[in-house]
Amino acid sequence: MSELHVLRVFTTASGEHGNELGVFMRGADVPEARRQEVAADLGFAETVFIDDHERAEMRIHAPAVEMPFAGHPTVGAAWLLREKVGEVAVLRPPAGELRVGYEGDIVWVAARPEWSPPFEYVELGSADEVDSLDGAPGGEGWAYCWAWEDEEAGRVRARSFVADAGIAEDEATGSAALALCGQLGRPIQIRQGRGSEIFARPLDEGFVQVGGRVVLDEARDYPIVESR
Repeated sequence: MSELHVLRVFTTASGEHGNELGVFMRGADVPEARRQEVAADLGFAETVFIDDHERAEMRIHAPAVEMPFAGHPTVGAAWLLREKVGEVAVLRPPAGELRVGYEGDIVWVAARPEWSPPFEYVELGSADEVDSLDGAPGGEGWAYCWAWEDEEAGRVRARSFVADAGIAEDEATGSAALALCGQLGRPIQIRQGRGSEIFARPLDEGFVQVGGRVVLDEARDYPIVESR
């Protein structure tokens, strides 16, 4: 058995919505050869395995593929590490070192936009057009569809379709928000999915921060069954 924490990342200020995330704080409990199977079984957009608390080394698996970097898993892991062992300055997923910041109830991670998955960024004419989508335009395997809700205020409406990762529609996609912020070159606030809230802002040297709120829904035992 291993303890699994189930979080929601990029919630509203009142704790609504957000993208579910599974986190194994003792990642070593789950053999590397089993991790993809476990992530598929759990069915969250991503599952995190923290292999070293002191160095904050971690691996990230979507249901169908391992991810070198993803936004809501790293924000969620940074939040949970603060709750369990104290604040961390960096996270170390396979893509590289991510700088971590804590500002009240907002947790920030800084990464390079090129570490994000290969999304096709589809700008539509209005938030209503985004709302009316029934899937990725043109059947793209990685599609981030967005429109300005209020361009002057930097508010964006978005939806994310990631069939290539085994996810029909992602509730809140921090890596895509980060890369979109890098393209726009300005701070943005994104309303994604049913109402999740993502913040992003450009930094220097080509880095972008993505941040949001996190809540813990439950901690439960997960059986690690030996492969046959």
